[in-house]
Amino acid sequence: MLEEISARVRENFEAKDRVREEGLKLSRQVVRDCRTATFALHGQNFKKAEKNIEEAKKALFKLDVLFEEHSDIYHAGFVEHAQQEFAEASILLGLLREEEKPETLPSPEALSIGYAAYLNGLGDVVGELRRHVLDLIRTEALEKAEVFLGIMENIHAVLMDFDYPDAITRGLRRKTDVARGLIEKTRGDLINAIQQKKLETAMRELESRLGPAPFPEEHIGPGSR
Repeated sequence: MLEEISARVRENFEAKDRVREEGLKLSRQVVRDCRTATFALHGQNFKKAEKNIEEAKKALFKLDVLFEEHSDIYHAGFVEHAQQEFAEASILLGLLREEEKPETLPSPEALSIGYAAYLNGLGDVVGELRRHVLDLIRTEALEKAEVFLGIMENIHAVLMDFDYPDAITRGLRRKTDVARGLIEKTRGDLINAIQQKKLETAMRELESRLGPAPFPEEHIGPGSR
């Protein structure tokens, strides 16, 4: 009797172990594809980013099918991490591809991921937007930089509303705190850039009003004739 029970348990565990290993491979693939997509987005290579995000989406679907009868493993953590990476890359694509109307965002339902994973991915977007703002500052696109700083602030304001235990939000509070720090740093960088730009403009206007500086008269000393 005990041997029969042991055999059934072992068979179940062996099946779970195989499923888990396959799931880990797929989740790592999702993370790789999403990080490659994020890198491509910062290089304005939207075609490559879309391709990698689509590959990640397919891998996530395989994970859902794979763990259909193993929900305990599905909720072990690594699948949710993959979903967070997918949410981050997908949201960033929506924001950077639609710079003229960056309020366009994919929903959790459209991405087929959980709410907690979506919100945590949204929190990670703040760090990627900081990088984008710094790129805009370097190219002196300060008005666009202000727009994206505003988006960072809006994201943080939304995340602040979800004051629930970590068991529900999966560590969202920590990411919200990190986002606040990144926003403060980015605001400081942008203010400095705007002030520097104003100073440079004022200096050019002053030089334009004063005209070219006259050459100093040559000093004629004794014996120079």
